[in-house]
Amino acid sequence: MANRIKVMIVDDSALVRKVMAEVLETDSGINVIAHASDPIFAIEKMKKQRPDVIILDIEMPRMDGITFLKKIMKEDPLPVVICSSHTKEGADFSVKALQNGAVEIITKPQIGVKGFIEESKTMIVEAIKGASKARMKKLKIGSDFQHQTNNTLPKASLLDTSPKHNADVVLLKTSINSNIVTDKIIALGASTGGTQALREVLANMPANSPGILIVQHMPEEFTKSFAQNLDQISPMCVKEAQNNDQIVSGTALVSPGNRHMLLRRAGNRYFVELVDGALVNRHKPSVDVLFRSVARYAGKNAVGCLMTGMGADGAVGLKEMRDAGARTFSQDEKSSVVYGMPKEAWQMGASEIQLELSEISAMLITTCNKMKND
Repeated sequence: MANRIKVMIVDDSALVRKVMAEVLETDSGINVIAHASDPIFAIEKMKKQRPDVIILDIEMPRMDGITFLKKIMKEDPLPVVICSSHTKEGADFSVKALQNGAVEIITKPQIGVKGFIEESKTMIVEAIKGASKARMKKLKIGSDFQHQTNNTLPKASLLDTSPKHNADVVLLKTSINSNIVTDKIIALGASTGGTQALREVLANMPANSPGILIVQHMPEEFTKSFAQNLDQISPMCVKEAQNNDQIVSGTALVSPGNRHMLLRRAGNRYFVELVDGALVNRHKPSVDVLFRSVARYAGKNAVGCLMTGMGADGAVGLKEMRDAGARTFSQDEKSSVVYGMPKEAWQMGASEIQLELSEISAMLITTCNKMKND
């Protein structure tokens, strides 16, 4: 097939290379064209045939994965999927890789790798297909946000073969509560390309901004490191959400991986609830779940924005927010790494306006200020 996605696997484990190739080759749309045990060998093989997507380990001999990733993004950007271990160090390196242009994360255990890869076939195949759609640009030397793909990066989706549920399995849709609370809430959702996009938005939000709730599709091992990284570059306080965290001005809460995050209200106090439950749109956390809860408990006191990502998670929830009186926006095609989720929102009338990534933070600030004065 002429249009098969050409994949190169770069990992110092012969077992990982072998099993990953076998799993990927079961999909007729993917062609594993090369393996390499380290980046030096990979560079030589790339001269002969350029892959569409690279699966890259981080810790390897001769040249580490981060150094190789930076080289790729400076010289000839292409989508890179990081294959990282379930460790604190692995999470920190993976978040650093996302900052430098990687578009996906695949996690792997330290033991039982073969069985894990075989059982995670659907997730891995979808990650490769999602990465292949990413629009890449050369790394800007000296840029605060390093590489980009129009303004960048990743997603680590928790896809599996279970039925595709909607938000009803976590939170049933009901009529909107009367709005007696004046505090404003901002809700953001993203997937592929979202980590760098969120980084740009939060870097430009003032320290006294309304409380922000964020769902980024990402494995649970990485969301804490991701939140800590955002905290370093944002005037706001950014942290991984914990159950019953109160939502206050100047604080942004990132949903932990493998938990749905919902907005709740007690009197005039907003707080978050973290719940387990079925995957929604094959994701946990799901943007639809967050947005539905915001529609119910904040209504016209909320602002929502659906950003870059593959699939449709968040589009229905954003429409529910708009129907409840919230202001709603979405990222435009030009600046999205993958124009999937925001496209769905725009096409169903969930979003009032499409914005370039560079415009989102200013629009959030302006809109919230106007709402306070109305």
